[in-house]
Amino acid sequence: MSERVLVQQLQALPDGPVSVSGWVETVRDQKKVQFVILRDETGAVQLVNPATRPAEDGSEQDAAALALTDLISNLSTGTFLTVTGQLKHDERVKLGGVEIKIGDLDIAAAALPETPIAADSGLDKRMDWRFLDLRQRRNNLIFRVQTTLEHAMRTYWIERDYIEIHSPKLMASASESAAELFEVPYFEDKTAYLAQSPQFFKQMAQSAGFGKIFEIGDVFRADPSFTSRHATEFTSIDAEISWIDSHEDVAAMQEELLQFAFQAVKDKHGAEIAELFGVEVEVPAVPFPRIPLAEAREIVAARGYDIPRTDGDLDPEGERQISAHVREQHGHQFVFITDYHPEIRAFYHMRDEQTGLTKSYDLLFNGVEITTGAQREHRVDVLIEQAKEKGLEPEHLDFYLDFFRYGAPPHGGFGMGLARVLMLLLGESSIREVTYLFRGPTRLAP
Repeated sequence: MSERVLVQQLQALPDGPVSVSGWVETVRDQKKVQFVILRDETGAVQLVNPATRPAEDGSEQDAAALALTDLISNLSTGTFLTVTGQLKHDERVKLGGVEIKIGDLDIAAAALPETPIAADSGLDKRMDWRFLDLRQRRNNLIFRVQTTLEHAMRTYWIERDYIEIHSPKLMASASESAAELFEVPYFEDKTAYLAQSPQFFKQMAQSAGFGKIFEIGDVFRADPSFTSRHATEFTSIDAEISWIDSHEDVAAMQEELLQFAFQAVKDKHGAEIAELFGVEVEVPAVPFPRIPLAEAREIVAARGYDIPRTDGDLDPEGERQISAHVREQHGHQFVFITDYHPEIRAFYHMRDEQTGLTKSYDLLFNGVEITTGAQREHRVDVLIEQAKEKGLEPEHLDFYLDFFRYGAPPHGGFGMGLARVLMLLLGESSIREVTYLFRGPTRLAP
């Protein structure tokens, strides 16, 4: 048996025997010649077979050649197979300038002849048959970009001596809003909750003396939202650092991280993203623009949009408007919105003693919020008072408050949605398109 060669390796090989494996994308069964487009995880290649048909005069034909021709004629789209044959470089072949003359064809698993989705199928239908939908080159690229993005962020952090943690996803109490908790039956008639955020455990690492940490992991939100940017399970990118002076230190780290990661994506996938998504990857300049929330609301109002929210925050259209302003005035796709009122922030956000506003920010990317970041309150007496203000019972937070009763450094961090970053980076309209298997209020399968 010949060693398997990936399609992307074929151009570098000399003419001669070769073995490739993948699935059938198309078959062109002509009278004198048959063409099969075979795709693997790295690309597609044209296979060719001189057709041998039963002779009209009934004369004897080569049995093996007849059988191969018949086998190819009956191949269905999606069939997984291995082909051994002769590689030939030919600049006339549009698909990579190479083709393989089929010598032997071994079917690993035949596909049913009728596929349940087509190129024009709707999003929900494609999600029902996600494994078929993902066979497209465009969708394959999404997850190569995701891999590069995550690897680059890990590289940034590891090169700067961060520690990676994996916090538990089963919790005894809420880390944020109790209204967004998924309950899970636990042992001895106990109730556990799926983690909405690694927030408490990121902060515990600061009290443990870890200094700088990051985590890339699943989080769960029982949020019955059907927007293009929400999910009930998603991957969160989190970081937390000690010995900061303000949330500005967190923002500075995050903008450097994104610049580093976007450069890696551009270097490795920029040309292919431009080809398949029609998007030029922009590596953002640092520092990102920063606009206080009150000023952002004034800018949005001046643009003719009246924000309907009564809590003082931006709504989605307000986020799009302020981002459009930043693009027009600064030529930038990112903007930090800072200085949020405590009423619209978590109890653990530190407050500025001069203004009374929180030392926090939201990061918008092309008009959509992707991050909330802040300096955390590390003084336990202040934390208790701020929790009470939010209507929380301190005794229900005792395990969390214990993190600060035995000393804690000034610290802060952020949480960022991976799917939102991918969606906006690639110019997609929904996180469903960039999530391997999406979970929402009405989707638990496949």
